[in-house]
Amino acid sequence: MTWFESFALGLVQGLTEFLPISSSAHLRLTAAFAGWQDPGAAFTAITQIGTEAAVIIYFRKDIGRIISTWARSLFRRELRHDHDAQMGWLVIVGSIPIGVLGITLKDAIEGPFRDLRLIATTLIVMGVVLGIADRLAARDETGGRHRAAKQRKSLTDLNVKDGLLYGVCQAMALIPGVSRSGATISGGLLMGYTRESAARYSFLLAIPAVLASGVFELKDAGEGHVAWGPTVFATLIAFVVGYVVISWFMRFISHKSFMPFVIYRVLLGIALFALVAAGVLTPHAGETAG
Repeated sequence: MTWFESFALGLVQGLTEFLPISSSAHLRLTAAFAGWQDPGAAFTAITQIGTEAAVIIYFRKDIGRIISTWARSLFRRELRHDHDAQMGWLVIVGSIPIGVLGITLKDAIEGPFRDLRLIATTLIVMGVVLGIADRLAARDETGGRHRAAKQRKSLTDLNVKDGLLYGVCQAMALIPGVSRSGATISGGLLMGYTRESAARYSFLLAIPAVLASGVFELKDAGEGHVAWGPTVFATLIAFVVGYVVISWFMRFISHKSFMPFVIYRVLLGIALFALVAAGVLTPHAGETAG
């Protein structure tokens, strides 16, 4: 991998990690369109450490408060009903599905799941799901001619069942094209949470899963065509760009619809199917390039 490839892929990771359009799919597609070798699942997982570092800094006050209250609640019974202590447990519970499936499906994640036809399918299907969830949320928030607006849930309403459902949605993002934020935000909206609450828990829930995955894949860094230097460089680029994107995205979702992302996902999936069908790209483009 060249330094330019590293810069470009780090930029793509930072731009797409927090948007509901799938960063892993865009890393895969960037390499395929450019004629570069697929950077692979290990490179993707490690560069995500950069974007998760951006999450930790952006939500540092929330994270510090949750960790502190949760740790003290282990020894102080009166704190166990505190919302922050419960959030600590809910993040742990919600991380179980992706931890189990990530280890179980490791070979598939690094191989068959990176087929461009599967990525095109997940882009379209999850785009439609996000669109439906977004419309339901908008209907509740605005009401209608013959119905009143409906109060949606906040994170104070989060319970173990919803936390596990969030976790299952997050685990779906092991398939490139699904999108971690897209799947968890869609799940949250379908469960009746506000856009901001769904996004906030989505980003908090991703921290242990992404950091664990990145650390687990460190052993594979520097192998093959992806050297340590470009991997670290891409991770730093992803961190800087990711922080800017998450700041913008949290402001965007407070008053805007997800429909632009829905349209983009569906059009990209259709275009990808067309390119594969026309022979411009092969389903495994990039796997033997470079």
